[in-house]
Amino acid sequence: QVQLVESGGGLVQPGGSLRVSCVASGSIFSINDMGWYRQAPGLERELVAQISDGGSTNYADSVKGRFTISRDNAKNAVYLQMNGLKPEDTAVYYCNAGIAAYSGRRYRSYWGQGTQVTVSS
Repeated sequence: QVQLVESGGGLVQPGGSLRVSCVASGSIFSINDMGWYRQAPGLERELVAQISDGGSTNYADSVKGRFTISRDNAKNAVYLQMNGLKPEDTAVYYCNAGIAAYSGRRYRSYWGQGTQVTVSS
């Protein structure tokens, strides 16, 4: 019943900005960590940014100083603000969250379907 829906991907020129969003819906009791991952063609999926329920953040070295992750607990949402985009940021971006449903109240990992971000002139 729980699902994650992403939005905000698209085409942007180098140096530009983009904001992707992810909203969780369903019978949600609690959410702990939320994060963004990405996968470029020919490469493995990698962690881009993560934010805990307490607000602690973690970023990949390649995006530090350029990307900012945030969350809105009232909306069960997580966001990724991407500034100073580079061609190497081109990838499918996936939302991830640890969610406990009302039934059972045990945390499971959920994934969104992914949204394409392309940085090119």
